[in-house]
Amino acid sequence: MRRAFVLVMDSLGIGGAADAEKYGDTGADTLRSIAASRALEIPNLLRLGLGAAARESAGEALPNLPMDGPISGAYGAAQEQSTGKDTPSGHWEMAGVPVMTEWGYFPREEPCFPPALTDALIARAELLGVLGNRHASGTEIIAELGDAHRENGKPIIYTSADSVFQIAAHEESFGLTRLLAVCEIARKLVDSYNIGRVIARPFEGSSSSYVRTGNRRDYSLPPPEPTLLDRFEGKTVSIGKIGDIFAHQGTGQIIKANGNAELWQRTLEIAGGDDETLLALTNFVDFDMLYGHRRDIAGYAGALETFDKILPDFEACLRPGDLAIITADHGCDPTWPGSDHTRENVPVLAFGPGVRPVALGVRESFADIGQTLAGHLGLAPLEHGRSFLSEIAA
Repeated sequence: MRRAFVLVMDSLGIGGAADAEKYGDTGADTLRSIAASRALEIPNLLRLGLGAAARESAGEALPNLPMDGPISGAYGAAQEQSTGKDTPSGHWEMAGVPVMTEWGYFPREEPCFPPALTDALIARAELLGVLGNRHASGTEIIAELGDAHRENGKPIIYTSADSVFQIAAHEESFGLTRLLAVCEIARKLVDSYNIGRVIARPFEGSSSSYVRTGNRRDYSLPPPEPTLLDRFEGKTVSIGKIGDIFAHQGTGQIIKANGNAELWQRTLEIAGGDDETLLALTNFVDFDMLYGHRRDIAGYAGALETFDKILPDFEACLRPGDLAIITADHGCDPTWPGSDHTRENVPVLAFGPGVRPVALGVRESFADIGQTLAGHLGLAPLEHGRSFLSEIAA
């Protein structure tokens, strides 16, 4: 019986990226910034080694977190080799495929999208026009242009420091089905610009109270090489936006869920199931979407504590031979200027009935996670990464 679980705490960076200066992120440290705000009640994450991993990454202990308790998991940090600091490259690298080519990005000036791109989108999607056309926070631009959008039917298009083309529209007045169709057209149009993702951002509500819904959809480029998911021949379960991130390549059973609570519920159901051979991946999106990008320190802290409280329920589902890894795909420091991701190392916390507590150090690539999982699942070695399987075996 071989089962593996990957729990991605989306955006929980732990600072220390050697190349942070290149991205304008020197000093960014998502977990440290949250811990500095108040004492965090995360005893289970600390027991698995999160605080020790953060100390490995940044070279000093985090404020307000006790560091003298016993550690039951293997812990370390991982550096990103991929260029950029976006969701797809982070996930693909942890699945064994670093992205070494440059993504395409849109410039800061307004309008930010080339006229040839927007003209083609308007024509092919039969739109009356578009609104926005600039770098923006999603919640802010929806609040600003939501009324105009509902009045004239023009979708809101915007981007960020990531390689994204985002389209926001009201679920009722514009229609979810129509929004997704427009995004599918946009996905084809931005391929020549090497844009990582087109993101559908549906919202609902009325003036001054617009709220994004859980029907977000990411249209990603496919990974440049076969990932761990492609190579695994057993049952794969992709929970949350994992399917979208991997462009539905090798993602097996897709389970959608809205918010961390529901994501945990679906993960616990899979972990408690009868499958004897399994690779399950969950992306806990709220950390990034609701708190990191919105620079909500208190909300991020509360989400960490809620996640921590559920961890023992997940651990109780683990069986002899299971391997679970908690990690992240990038940082999103809620104290950092702007609303974009931050270039940081990520935690690597490995645990399960057969895992011994050991320091893993700072790994050279997220791909070490994929290589370790490949060995655990009985697969041939992947092209990238260095396994730590032998280091954690009890």
